[in-house]
Amino acid sequence: MRSLLLATTAAVFSFGYASAEVTDDDIANDSTITNQIVTNGMGRALQRYSPLDILNKDNVKNLVPAWAFSLGGEKQRGQETQPLVYDGVMYITGSYSRMYAIDIETGEELWQYDARLPEGILPCCDVVNRGAALYKDLVIFGTLDARIVALNKDTGDVVWRDKIEDYKAGYSYTAAPMIVNGLVVTGNSGGEFGIVGAVQARDAETGEMVWERPVIEGHMGTLNGEESTMTGTLNATWPGDMWKTGGGATWLGGSYDARTDTIIMGAGNPAPWNSWLRDAGQKNDGSGDNLYAASRIGIDPATGDIKWHFQTTPREGWDYDGVNEVVAYDNRAGEQRLATADRNGYFYVLDAADGDFVRGVPFVKDISWSSGLDENGRPIWVEENRPGDPAAAADGQKGEVIFASPSFLGGKNWMPMAFSQNTGNFYVPSNEWGMDIWNEPITYKKGAAYLGAGFTIKPNYEDHIGSLKAIDPDTGELVWEFKNDAPLWGGVMTTAGGLVFTGTPEGKFIAFDDATGEILWSFQTGSGIVGQPVTWEQNGEQYVSIISGWGGAVPLWGGEVAKKVNYLNQGGMLWTFRLPKQLASAD
Repeated sequence: MRSLLLATTAAVFSFGYASAEVTDDDIANDSTITNQIVTNGMGRALQRYSPLDILNKDNVKNLVPAWAFSLGGEKQRGQETQPLVYDGVMYITGSYSRMYAIDIETGEELWQYDARLPEGILPCCDVVNRGAALYKDLVIFGTLDARIVALNKDTGDVVWRDKIEDYKAGYSYTAAPMIVNGLVVTGNSGGEFGIVGAVQARDAETGEMVWERPVIEGHMGTLNGEESTMTGTLNATWPGDMWKTGGGATWLGGSYDARTDTIIMGAGNPAPWNSWLRDAGQKNDGSGDNLYAASRIGIDPATGDIKWHFQTTPREGWDYDGVNEVVAYDNRAGEQRLATADRNGYFYVLDAADGDFVRGVPFVKDISWSSGLDENGRPIWVEENRPGDPAAAADGQKGEVIFASPSFLGGKNWMPMAFSQNTGNFYVPSNEWGMDIWNEPITYKKGAAYLGAGFTIKPNYEDHIGSLKAIDPDTGELVWEFKNDAPLWGGVMTTAGGLVFTGTPEGKFIAFDDATGEILWSFQTGSGIVGQPVTWEQNGEQYVSIISGWGGAVPLWGGEVAKKVNYLNQGGMLWTFRLPKQLASAD
């Protein structure tokens, strides 16, 4: 049994003080309460839309820096956090599993927690952390050694801590946890190491496990410490024992649709990448779909049982993870919908009631692995654009090399899109790139990379890689597009003031007109932006924050693309801007 842990388990520098507790109502209504941000996504539906309109198209030019906070030291690398704001305090996570509490009036540090990471951690894609969750007097976040930590939000002291999984087997954790009905819900990372994706729910106040749901067929779930139900049917879509190391990491976390009381999690690529090992003969009869990898999964928050699933890339062989966020929204006709922009290059709309396919359209220009989607949303494969079988090669070592688009980093990767209740459109950060990819023989070894593939990423166009796209979900129409030379890797936010905010690797934090895509304001932050913007109201003024600090998967895995942006500076700076009251009226 776990016990309360003392703050001596990490470096904590505290100047805390007692404050109000975050309630279930605060969490449920986070998308409408304008003086706080207590959830990842500015609401568990992940719309990333603020009803604030103090800042608008006419006066955004008057937005000025209020304060800046440096993460300091040598621990830089990618900074992908989303700030949380509550009762006068901002909470951010930093690279290498750090947590900071900051006074929102002054930018002064109140306390800092620095997890003591062990040697031998195996993070796939940089030492990033994407944020935390607030509940009652706790701030909860995950660490790179696959642990979850609950701190007292006022002092930074450790209240409880638990292991998600064994980091020595390749597990890690980088996502922001989510609070649902008093449970803290987490996924796991490590899809390149032959791990098994799972969703876990703990009592948020004590850390005690309530349920666990593996997302790969054949594994048993648990409920209150006992076996519950098996995920799927053993060997229905997996050959032999490959389900035991089947991947499907739930590494981006999830959303919660209160309308249907459903947790929606995404599952990553099946393991290994070499798809010929997972479906001998590539029969395309469903036996090699490898459920529930590369899928969106609806889960009952009370029991962990799977309600429904939608697999975006059956027979997956390009590392098209299915983890990208699922946003709950109502369309213009008032119908309850879900939307997701997949790594495979398609934008999907699903029925919120059961996850059934409504429509799907390409949101990147070049998709080579599929010629479209059928009436059920299943891809129509271009068979010659599947990486070749190494067993068919003369030397048995390297299958046929093919060019696939999008690249394995995806038409859209982790960076969150936003929905605007103002326009009814989605704003999707995307990238136009492809890759040479080939398969290789591979066998599983605990804690070792389990890919069975090689690759080189290449830009598809000379004039841009990144593309912020405004998409009408009711028609699939592209409304406007902003092209960027370097890849886009940061989050997007929309507001009732008609604004769309995002940042670029070149360091620009930009506000766009939500209807036209016109740039209305920008600010150079000094390092590449791969973080997530937020906005809130304080003393009658509207504030906006973004973290700046280049890193993430692109410089590590980007091939020719990485060389294109290797001049970009690392950093670690949280910028906060305000619209002064006297400048709220346009000149």
